Amino acid sequence: MTDDSIQLHVPVIRQQYHWDCGLACSRMVLRYLHPVGEEEFQNACWELKLTESVWTIDLAYLLCLLGVKHRFCTQTLGVDKNYRNQSFYKKHFETEEDRVNELFNKADSNGVVVEKCSVTIQEIQNHLIQGHVAIVLVNAVLLVCDLCSTPVKYCCFLPVGQKCFCRKPDYQGHFIVVCGFNRATNSIYYNNPAYSDRVCCTSISNFEESRKSYGTDEDILFAYKES
Repeated sequence: MTDDSIQLHVPVIRQQYHWDCGLACSRMVLRYLHPVGEEEFQNACWELKLTESVWTIDLAYLLCLLGVKHRFCTQTLGVDKNYRNQSFYKKHFETEEDRVNELFNKADSNGVVVEKCSVTIQEIQNHLIQGHVAIVLVNAVLLVCDLCSTPVKYCCFLPVGQKCFCRKPDYQGHFIVVCGFNRATNSIYYNNPAYSDRVCCTSISNFEESRKSYGTDEDILFAYKES
């Protein structure tokens, strides 16, 4: 571990369904920062009324409720109405728009730290150097791991017996946990909840392309070791 190369030992936890990658990432972060029992985690999810549509702001509320110092950076304070017709968001858009906007509006009064800003790769690296981690929303269609032999079909985290008839979309929102980097190779290390047995690695250019893709709002949820 140096300022030029760091890889934090964040436990890898696999998602169980096609929609709970954000919750799996939250579990990884919480287990890395401080032990939180499954019952406490489930109670927090129940209190926040989390459903199969989990947004980054939901994860910020979750970390806050469980006592984790955090900072949620995004380009859009609320729901971008332009996503109404995007296939990834279309299914839940009508029911989720008001709920998500309300969470943003009440964030400050609930102790949830939200900022409208763009984050540089240098800021992310400095965050990691201090032993902190971050949950990042990416476009999984664009994110390519240099170590994995085959790409993941994220759409196929379906209940047993359900068949997948999907076509490759333009955008597939997916949460990952960033846990390291190597300046010499221009690489980023991350935990992908699609797997349970590995740490993934991609180029900084690919990471930047996938996290800044249209649909992500450049959402990044910084989590800090001190609470």
